Amino acid sequence: MTKPKIDAEVISVFPDKVVVSVDEIRDFEADGESLKIGSYLKISDNANAMLMASISHFSIAVDNSGEKKYIIEAVPLGVLRGDEFIRGGDNIALPPKKVEPAAAKDIESIYSSTLSEQERFDFSKLTTNSAVSVPVNGNDFFNKHIAIIGSTGSGKSHTVAAILQKATKGDGGPLNNSHVVIFDIHSEYKAAFPASNHIDIDSLLLPYWLMNSEELESILLDTGERDNYNQAAVFRMLVTNNKKRHNPQVNVFYDTPIYFDINEVLNALVNISKETVNSKNRTRAMIIGDEGILEQGKTNNESGEDWNEEEKIQRYFDKEYSFYPVKNSNVTKGVYADGSLEKFISRLKRKINDQRLSFLFSEDSKNLKLENVLEQLLGYQDQSKSNVIILDLSGIPFEVLNITVSLISRTLFEYGYFYKKVRERRREARTVGTDVPLLLVYEEAHRYVPNDNLTKYRSSRESIERIAKEGRKYGISIMLSSQRPAEISETIFSQCNNFISMRLTNPTDQQYVKRLLPDAMGSVLEQLPTLRAGEGILIGDSVILPSAVKIDFCEPAPSSNDIPFWDLWREEWKDIDFVELKKEWYK
Repeated sequence: MTKPKIDAEVISVFPDKVVVSVDEIRDFEADGESLKIGSYLKISDNANAMLMASISHFSIAVDNSGEKKYIIEAVPLGVLRGDEFIRGGDNIALPPKKVEPAAAKDIESIYSSTLSEQERFDFSKLTTNSAVSVPVNGNDFFNKHIAIIGSTGSGKSHTVAAILQKATKGDGGPLNNSHVVIFDIHSEYKAAFPASNHIDIDSLLLPYWLMNSEELESILLDTGERDNYNQAAVFRMLVTNNKKRHNPQVNVFYDTPIYFDINEVLNALVNISKETVNSKNRTRAMIIGDEGILEQGKTNNESGEDWNEEEKIQRYFDKEYSFYPVKNSNVTKGVYADGSLEKFISRLKRKINDQRLSFLFSEDSKNLKLENVLEQLLGYQDQSKSNVIILDLSGIPFEVLNITVSLISRTLFEYGYFYKKVRERRREARTVGTDVPLLLVYEEAHRYVPNDNLTKYRSSRESIERIAKEGRKYGISIMLSSQRPAEISETIFSQCNNFISMRLTNPTDQQYVKRLLPDAMGSVLEQLPTLRAGEGILIGDSVILPSAVKIDFCEPAPSSNDIPFWDLWREEWKDIDFVELKKEWYK
């Protein structure tokens, strides 16, 4: 049966919309699918060009005779000339020759016209037409930072997994040169990447000496204490001297990421906190010698010269000394023997001996070399190659989570910086700075880079903000995933050039996204509260048009599905082995 001809015509043209009148909208369809919000129209202006527009509104008009007309409002997207799509649509002339729904091949021409096969990266399809893939430019997508945002249950974890599964699948086999590090807060991604290098609290090793001053002091100093300034000053002096002691051939500063012995620093702290000195010459420490006699700050060399301050500190690293009591009139307390270091020493001992922090302070961690740390974090450990490194942070104590993220992020940024230097020295960086680019995926990013200035978040914010601002030059890119975009550091969020915004129900988050997202198209963002799970608005430098898309299914999926409360509650009573639970709890 021949399909009836439907009369459709443009009745109004505005800078931001085109109004079309249709006699019978039920028969006005393309590829057998009815039109809906977001469907595409093609409007022929002349024989060589078609204006492509996206439907934003439907309405019905009734004339004086009672005859109905269906009114469609559409947002102009651009002009399709042959196989070339040109953004913008304000040059349409009236009256256009023809208005009809765009077929799948017409829509595909929009997205494929500017991409070569090598540049193309596919992970989604149009929500209005599942036959049309929405490719992005792979280079522009991964090297310009990505934000994936949406409320709980909108499909963020599945979207992250789907994108990374496709990106890490090599054309010639399961392995390519992709390198992805996932900061996994809820232990979700191991199921999605069974061949990944999975690092959890039991296998993670991060030497404490890699921490910078901000990170070290965030763990070891209490910013609210009255004596914090004295504690910090003494600690910095001891750490710097201990680094010089173990690295005599290196030009050492406090922040130099180089080995020092935290136990030796603790010895020196204890000695300084108990030190007594000669009341007539305060440069002489009153130490009780091994034979039980009083030494007045003398060395054991033949000259018998007084220790200078540096020599004294070096001896204080060796062991804890006993000092002559102040009962003698010739003895007085040292500068820091007033109790101001006692709480600091107690806290430092607790941290060093805390089994939960063994990934930082254990002997295995302390003796690790920098190259071993990089091999672990980049998937080269034990010569085993892995595209995806999952840092399972679910077991990291909450009070050091931000420091851990900061330390790893900063280490990987500096890897990119110095690897570029190496390639430049070898004259290998003439075209690109690095041949091993790295993507850092921050799951639940609002947890450690929030949009506030609290001291406990300072180190992680500084590390990740630096990557957001400078990382692209060194082949380090980021992907943020968050259910609360309004709580993410605006500095970091504004550096993202590609966005997948999934369902957002919080008005504050919606407004925040609308304000920051570039290239917003008409009413496309009005769909945010009504998107279904797995659907999102794809916007950014990598895609030719802002588009409502359905993310391709990922296989295997991350373990982030909702718990089926009602189904489980209807089952029989479950017994729990609380003894086994306790053993796991106390590990």
